[in-house]
Amino acid sequence: MNTRRPIVAVVDDDPRVLESLGELLEASDYGVRSFLSADSLLAEGLTGVDVLITDIGLPGTDGFELREIVRHLHPDLPVFLITGRHEIADQDRAKGIGGLFRKPFDALALLSALGDVLKE
Repeated sequence: MNTRRPIVAVVDDDPRVLESLGELLEASDYGVRSFLSADSLLAEGLTGVDVLITDIGLPGTDGFELREIVRHLHPDLPVFLITGRHEIADQDRAKGIGGLFRKPFDALALLSALGDVLKE
């Protein structure tokens, strides 16, 4: 049986976060595509991506803007937002958003959320 591993695109301008999230996701049997910016993700495209995890505080196109672009291009693609800046997570823009994780986040909670959206 040939089952394709779900592909998770991760966007964060901190290479350490990309590395650690990549290792977590790969160990959990996800394929990972990592990007240092929203623009690099958009340049490569979203073909084959099943879930997007993006930092909010990115230079240039931030995570909120990227989420809106992705919603326009691929309305059914689940997007998770992550941030280490608690003042951003508390802003009105972030309130009521499902899939918002504050760094450092619980790895099991993130993996559970990914599993939930991929079952739908």
